[in-house]
Amino acid sequence: MTYFHAARQPILDREQNLFAYELLFRDGISDAFPDIDGDEATSRIIANSQFDCSLSDFTGSKPAFINFTLDALEKKYPSLVPKDQLVVEILETERPTKRLLQQVVELHKTGYVIALDDYIHTPVWRHFFPYISILKIDFLVTSEQTIKEIIQALQGFPHIKLLAEKVETHQQYEFALNLGFSYFQGYFFARPAPMSAKVLSAGQFSLTELLHEINQPELDLTRVIKAFELDVNLAYKLLRYSNSPLFSGRQEISTIKQAIVTLGQTELRKFISVLFSAQMMTDKPPELMALSLTRAKFCEGLAQKTPRMINANVAFLTGMLSLIDVILGQDMALVMAKLPLAADIREALVLNQGDLAALLGVVRSYENSQWQQSAQQLDALNIEQDLLPSIYRDAVAWSNERMEYMLTES
Repeated sequence: MTYFHAARQPILDREQNLFAYELLFRDGISDAFPDIDGDEATSRIIANSQFDCSLSDFTGSKPAFINFTLDALEKKYPSLVPKDQLVVEILETERPTKRLLQQVVELHKTGYVIALDDYIHTPVWRHFFPYISILKIDFLVTSEQTIKEIIQALQGFPHIKLLAEKVETHQQYEFALNLGFSYFQGYFFARPAPMSAKVLSAGQFSLTELLHEINQPELDLTRVIKAFELDVNLAYKLLRYSNSPLFSGRQEISTIKQAIVTLGQTELRKFISVLFSAQMMTDKPPELMALSLTRAKFCEGLAQKTPRMINANVAFLTGMLSLIDVILGQDMALVMAKLPLAADIREALVLNQGDLAALLGVVRSYENSQWQQSAQQLDALNIEQDLLPSIYRDAVAWSNERMEYMLTES
């Protein structure tokens, strides 16, 4: 598991309520901008916040101010972020050219909020004003006289709000407040705070896609086969598993399609569930993986014994993911928000509601030797209590086998 690093600095409104965050790329845990150009910094922020983790991991429900160069705008990077989550901040190094104006007009038409960073007043910027929502004024380098000239130039554009940035003293804050500034940012309020989020490797991303596929009522085998064919590491694990002694007596398997057909849909769903959890816990003790496997098989066995209509495959996946918050070191609700799972699985793991949660309740009680509580839970599920020891033993045996044959060299 690798990490994406960034720093965020709050932007406040006139009542000092949080309005947004400026998101700044960092190459590590230190609060220093790395030696890379603006295009690379922007692309890495966009890529990581949209493809590997969530922008909400860094900004919650507030929009993010993100810097863009002209080149990044022409490559349409802003379109990769929902417009309600983004303020397009045009870097101060960009000149007010026709090419830039064209990009600004297009963004404005599609509903994006646009800000000019470290605004330096020249008459040519007036062509941009109809499409700009926010001007950021650097209070460290802009004189009081210049700020008043900018305010005068904006008389015909009441939709433009002023943001005072690099506010470092109470005097500067009061000055901006009295001049009618709408937003404030700077060390006087808060320094940029370094933050990190776990991101998926290529293999983990492929497995997340596969997790989505097995969560569908009907498997699209063509898509599943393609996903394995595009990742040599996953393909190797699939072939190795399908050729393991767990499936003795079958012919040697040498193709992805043959392996998938040989396993069958039920075993394939389990294989992908197990492999997903295993990939997520490369730095965790093997006992945690063994417990996840046992819970998965335990939940499946319970689902098969209750008269309630509980899908055994779904129960298996629920048990497998019941420790994913521990594995990733994140709140379960945050994890579930990122995974393409059915609503009943999320309800069980986040809200502890529904039949799947009832199965997990039995599992947890049995793990903790809470016999009376597990007996009551079994009664609610209409499962005979005498069946529980054998279901658990089978789950442990199954887990031990998979730990030996599937997860070695994973």
